[in-house]
Amino acid sequence: MATIRVDLDTIQTTTAKALEAHGAKPWIANSVAHAVRVAEAHDNKICGLFYLQSYCSQLVTGRVNGNVEPEVHQPKPASVVVDAKLGFAQAAFSRGLDTALLAAKTNGVATLAICHSHTCTSMGYFTEQIARAGYIAIGMTNAKSCVSPPGGTKAVLGTNPIAMSVPDGKGALAMQFDQSTSAIALGKINMAATAGEKIPLGWGVDSEGQATQDPSAVLNGGSLVSSGGYKGYGFGLMAEILAAAFTGGSTSTQLDPLKASEGKPHDLGQCYIIIDPTNVAGDLFWEKLSTISEAVTSQPGARIPGANKVLPEAVELDVDVWESVKQLAGV
Repeated sequence: MATIRVDLDTIQTTTAKALEAHGAKPWIANSVAHAVRVAEAHDNKICGLFYLQSYCSQLVTGRVNGNVEPEVHQPKPASVVVDAKLGFAQAAFSRGLDTALLAAKTNGVATLAICHSHTCTSMGYFTEQIARAGYIAIGMTNAKSCVSPPGGTKAVLGTNPIAMSVPDGKGALAMQFDQSTSAIALGKINMAATAGEKIPLGWGVDSEGQATQDPSAVLNGGSLVSSGGYKGYGFGLMAEILAAAFTGGSTSTQLDPLKASEGKPHDLGQCYIIIDPTNVAGDLFWEKLSTISEAVTSQPGARIPGANKVLPEAVELDVDVWESVKQLAGV
């Protein structure tokens, strides 16, 4: 596979051009392009340029609105709500973040609900911003049903990711953990099917509920399974409740495939819990956090996920992928 090294600034500007060329306002295009940039920097291919073709085609068909202005409401002192109006989640989040952070500072804890949005792809992208502003963040969303419950054969939940980010008190991250509550992300099943590759046992089951290494069997009548069995299922179910019921968004079973050009708007929700880390223990929080971190990092080979991560200035991309991006951008 031929690759090309592309700097992150170029990835962001070219992605933004592609989105603008297909109907997004410049500020909205740039908010989504920045998320793509960060995903590629983290080597999170599924949430990066992999999604650009879908974004562009759905802008054209109207499945996502690239011209809408999100509306921010504060129905209660510790509750901030953003109506994305069937537009991009990244844009809606950017409009509501400052209000939500102030609510958390004032009340000690706050919730930020993004309602009626397009898929947000990477949850960690959002919780990281909250943590870099000095607050603990827990975020979750849902997706098209593809995960069956333990003992069942019919998909009822999506991959339903949960992300958790903790500040270090110096503008960086002490911890970040971002994962789907399914055994694997659906995008990796799609990528294996496209490449004609087998998948490991434990990722999914066929239509009869039997474990399989055939990604096509998972995609055609089968389903993914929860990470860690019933324990992961519980986390995925809570993500479903907070992302769909709490925000008034689509449930996993109500969604059309998220990447398809045609179909009804996603109408998804995301729920963020924002906590002032010094609200209870004061500055003792930072001392205890340091003690926890040292207990882990003092062991050779052990680490705190997401801490002290240095992102590259450029990344290796598949040549064909980059050419398709440039074509979408008209450059």
